[in-house]
Amino acid sequence: MKKSIITLMALAFVATACKDEKKTQSESIAAAEVSLPPVSDATSENSVIYEANIRNYSPEGTFNAFTKDIPKLKQLGVKVLWVMPIYPISMKRRKATADKSIEDITDPAEKKKYLGSWYAITDYTAINPDLGTLEDFQKLVKTAHDNGMYVILDWVANHTGWDHKWITEHPEYYEKNKKGEVTDPLNPETGEPWGWTDVAHLDYKNKKVYEPMLNEMIYWVKDQGIDGFRCDVADNVPTDFWNFALPKLKAVKPLFMLMESEKEYLLKGQFDMGYGFEAHHVMNDIAKGTKTVADWDKLMIHLSEKYEKDDIMMNLTSSHDENAWNGSEYERMGDAAETFAALTYVMPGMPLIYTGQEYDNKKRLKFFEQDPIEKTKGHMFAVYEKLGELKNKNAALNGGKNAAAYRRIKTSNDVNVLAFERSNGSEKVYFMANLTKNPMSFTVDLEGTYNDYMSGNATTMAKGQKIDAKPWQYWILIKK
Repeated sequence: MKKSIITLMALAFVATACKDEKKTQSESIAAAEVSLPPVSDATSENSVIYEANIRNYSPEGTFNAFTKDIPKLKQLGVKVLWVMPIYPISMKRRKATADKSIEDITDPAEKKKYLGSWYAITDYTAINPDLGTLEDFQKLVKTAHDNGMYVILDWVANHTGWDHKWITEHPEYYEKNKKGEVTDPLNPETGEPWGWTDVAHLDYKNKKVYEPMLNEMIYWVKDQGIDGFRCDVADNVPTDFWNFALPKLKAVKPLFMLMESEKEYLLKGQFDMGYGFEAHHVMNDIAKGTKTVADWDKLMIHLSEKYEKDDIMMNLTSSHDENAWNGSEYERMGDAAETFAALTYVMPGMPLIYTGQEYDNKKRLKFFEQDPIEKTKGHMFAVYEKLGELKNKNAALNGGKNAAAYRRIKTSNDVNVLAFERSNGSEKVYFMANLTKNPMSFTVDLEGTYNDYMSGNATTMAKGQKIDAKPWQYWILIKK
């Protein structure tokens, strides 16, 4: 009897210990979940955003293979993690190449390699099994949060894949052609197809689609704890839908909303940040030699007139679309790639790193197949690390709703040399660059002793001092 009592007491002790251990684990998980403050205006001021192409980030192409590298992204100053679509991809009309469908491929073995476009979604609240499980995704989100990163999901409200159940259960949700057939997206101005044959176009003139789409988005915010969305072709979806849905989403928790658009009217509503397409295209053109710094100056005046002071633009030298269809930054910009990467950090806005840029990826990543990057640290990892630290810590580079000031500085050759000051109170950062493929000499209206940030050396600037610049050479100067 005594032995039984002792045994029962021991079991009770073990049970209590296990309960306390589980309680401690639960408290630790809860603490981790609240360790990252909610998204706020401050989030956008000094952040770097990273676009995660899970399929091509690793040979495995899985959440888990990506998640283990999240601490490396923290080294780069990443604070917003944009994850490309994670949902199952429709098989019907799946794209194999830009102009071929999966139905055009007869060899079964060859068919298997064509994974389709991330943007042809068959179920908005499911996980693409190629990437892993829901639990794997939850681990990714928690790891990101533990490393001080907000997670935003790519959201495709404009269209679904052809296998989506709404096509058969709710055909009234879709655009129709003259024969009454569900159609792929058409150019609203011409009525001609865009060529997105692997997706079916949702019809927002029928407001019955509003609530179902909102509910699909709420699931990821409420049940999976994500922190916002990158909204694909946001201006192809009526503003009325965003004005309906986004306040309801933000009532669940504060969110960071990125739109694939540069339309200023969307920034006046529910979105926090848009795409800096105009600046990106000018950078490409300067690199090609078809535009000059004079065009950059015109652009900056144009942007200041077009947008409100608290509008935020995402600055980019690459993205999944740009890389796949127009080439890597090295293909488009050549030796100017690093210079324009630096410019995306010091100009107003938030800089983007696309998967592989930190590893000097020079190839076009295939859009419809797995095409993993090579993760070997080369030149740009250290460059992005240094730029990220400056962006994170120096208020003169604030680029959000309370952005630091931008002031052009006069040089003796303003057609070819860009020089400007970013300032926030006593904090000042200066950028100078020869934006040509030729050696250049110039003078600049700067005096004093500065820290040459990228080299770590001190440099003194005197009035009228001639500066010799190599092709595409740039400086980031901080007043000592």
